[in-house]
Amino acid sequence: MKLLETTHLLIRRIRADDAAFILVLLNEASFIENIGDKQVRTLADALNYIKTGPQQMYKDFGFALHIVCLKNSNKPIGMCGLLKRDTLPEPDIGFAFLEQYSGKGYGYESAKAVLDYEVQDKQLKTVLAITAINNPASRALLFKLGFVFDKQVQLAGMEKDSNLYQYCN
Repeated sequence: MKLLETTHLLIRRIRADDAAFILVLLNEASFIENIGDKQVRTLADALNYIKTGPQQMYKDFGFALHIVCLKNSNKPIGMCGLLKRDTLPEPDIGFAFLEQYSGKGYGYESAKAVLDYEVQDKQLKTVLAITAINNPASRALLFKLGFVFDKQVQLAGMEKDSNLYQYCN
């Protein structure tokens, strides 16, 4: 089931059969460096991540991270969606792509579609975003989407400070 369709992408809910993809994505060096080590090392860990993360968030909030697939092949290449963290007052947008698909415009294309859809569908006034301090690619993508830098924060469970951004509708 597709949730959103863009020029190049299909964006859909994360399913249990995405576990192998999630296992690979969450263990890429760029994911661990810029987002964090989720300690997902096996298919069972990936299934648990899906169940207790995105699938639970769908139930609790009506939004979550989604799988981003290439439209022409339906091949998963990344994740993009909204999250609700206990440590932030508003939902925040998150995105991550396999390294081989980074820098090709898929992050912007998927984040723009998700942001437009979720802001309208959920009547959101504010969406936040966080990045690692030394992540210029994500910072540039957020600025292109219309986010503005707010401040540096240290989120619970994170070892390092993060940059916090806001998007106001």
